Amino acid sequence: MKIAIVTDSTATITKEEAAQYGIKVIPIPIILDGKVYKEGQDLTTKQFYDMLKTSESFPSTSQPAIGELLEMYESLKADGYDQVLSIHLASTISGFVNNIKSIDDKIEGLEVIPYDSKITVRLMGWQVLKAAKMAQEGHSVADIIDVLDQLSASIDEYFVVDDLNNLVRGGRLSNAGAVIGTMLKVKPILTFDDESNYIVPFEKVRSMKKAQKRVEELFNQALLAADYPIIPLVIHGNDPVAGEKWRQELEEKYPELEFELSYFSPVIGTHLGQGALALAWMRDPESL
Repeated sequence: MKIAIVTDSTATITKEEAAQYGIKVIPIPIILDGKVYKEGQDLTTKQFYDMLKTSESFPSTSQPAIGELLEMYESLKADGYDQVLSIHLASTISGFVNNIKSIDDKIEGLEVIPYDSKITVRLMGWQVLKAAKMAQEGHSVADIIDVLDQLSASIDEYFVVDDLNNLVRGGRLSNAGAVIGTMLKVKPILTFDDESNYIVPFEKVRSMKKAQKRVEELFNQALLAADYPIIPLVIHGNDPVAGEKWRQELEEKYPELEFELSYFSPVIGTHLGQGALALAWMRDPESL
């Protein structure tokens, strides 16, 4: 069976990675001041955050048109693929992956298997890269999904935002009342709840520096408890200087680890706003 790997633009897969591993990337639409942009095609990350500063309206996201998906899947069938493993951002952030389930039997001779990564950004990108490598090596979809499930179970992430307004207005923050009203005094640490997979408040800390220190403590606990190798990731929301500074500080504390620096893509920036910082980690895919 010839397996194609498809993902969406929030995975931050580079053009070089997509070309090397044959990954197809579907752009997620962003609506800003009444105009629709395709993430990664019509709008770069920098352009989005620059426009966000002067935007007259709250940005929102949409889902790719079904016709666009069918066209991509048809082209994959024409290229000789028998199956498509379509790996996408968490269904609690977007209903995109659930919509794919409605078209998985519409192309005769091609099986489309949607997979909810339960996460997004580079963490999902790492899953996608592992899936693509396994597909090239001849593994079955069942084997790939088994590895993806193990990687998904190992993921943890904590992030700090300057402004909860985007998350609250976009309906992506569960139990927002736990931190609203005290934002002027605290920096809330947020995380993805393991059971609901919604973004939830974790703790309230009184400064960004203290918030970062607390997240580092959580990372250290996870590192000590893990019985498998971990790969860590620093993510920033249009503040590469702050992101790189934190990354370097972490590498000085953990010289045996290599911390990758990534960014919140425009779609995720729509919900988090500017200035967010996160530390995330997962099992090293190469250990599976």
